[in-house]
Amino acid sequence: MDFDWTPEQRALREEARAVAADAVARYGRSNDSWINGFSKEFAAELAERGWIGLTWPTEFGGGGRSPIDRLIIGEELIDAGAPIAAMWFADRQMGPSLIRYGRPDQQAAFLPGMLSGQTTWCIGMSEPNAGSDLAALATSATDDGDHWVINGQKIWTSFGEVAEYCYLICRTSSEGPPHRGISEIIVPMDTPGIEVRPIRDMTDNRHFCEVFFTDVRVPKSNLVGTEGAAFKQTMAQLEHERGGIDRLVSNRALFRLAVERADHGDPLVRQEIATLHTADAIGRILVIREVLRQAPAGFSAATKCFCTEHEQRVADFVARVLGAEAMLWTQVGRGLTYAPGYTIMGGTSNVMRNILGERVLGLPR
Repeated sequence: MDFDWTPEQRALREEARAVAADAVARYGRSNDSWINGFSKEFAAELAERGWIGLTWPTEFGGGGRSPIDRLIIGEELIDAGAPIAAMWFADRQMGPSLIRYGRPDQQAAFLPGMLSGQTTWCIGMSEPNAGSDLAALATSATDDGDHWVINGQKIWTSFGEVAEYCYLICRTSSEGPPHRGISEIIVPMDTPGIEVRPIRDMTDNRHFCEVFFTDVRVPKSNLVGTEGAAFKQTMAQLEHERGGIDRLVSNRALFRLAVERADHGDPLVRQEIATLHTADAIGRILVIREVLRQAPAGFSAATKCFCTEHEQRVADFVARVLGAEAMLWTQVGRGLTYAPGYTIMGGTSNVMRNILGERVLGLPR
């Protein structure tokens, strides 16, 4: 097969690389910048370039371009550490979800803010007693005439403190199997009854948040899709979340630094560098298959598992090469301290393996 890029794609990569370098020079660099690098200003700049909603259909205000173009741009921005977090969730998940399941009035109300980079979205999914097990969530939305009344708690809600909207996964019914009765509701984050408590992690980031909902009232019209049947909707958006280039290149810059500093005279070091380069190439192929929708349904669990475990192996290599220097509180030290999160965010590796075994391979429980 010919894996070469077209001249247009190579030109796009060079453009994206230049944009990323300029953004890093002005706003600073972040490891795992799709979740750690937050800048509304840069989001607006990306919107002006048409790089938000790049692959969305044109009738919804998107660019209607190839998913490969989005992969190229995303790879260069994240590789460089450019701050894209303010728009990433909306571009990656919330917009496509509204395009697929939302009503025309919801699309008209919410998509323009996403496309302009003006609105940041958080995802109300994980709960203290239901981390990677979506069917076990307990946050409830009770029918009260023209409104839903929401009560419960979410955790690890990235950008809950700064987001304008929460795409909430909640329970509107407790009848039947656990995966039934789950609905998706758009909740403005300035609604009375919402309390957000940022969680400061060991790298000094505070994008993770606890979000408490106490008798939060939102219009019934904010329900997205079918009431009580959103489990499949959420699984579809998780395909976008788990199989993207953001799960592979988040610490590639640290890898390049370590390769420059490594002892290339040591054959074992050379072998490890080759192994990591090979894994990176395999990961890119897996991501490209996801982007082109050539992978089996549910296979994004395998892609996410392979790519994020590769990122952790990269972090281990960087730490060994830099030695005591890796303990300094620099971008390197912060990046290495953050690395354990790669295989947790978006579903743990154990859960990904269960999904792969049960839903893709059809193995018995």
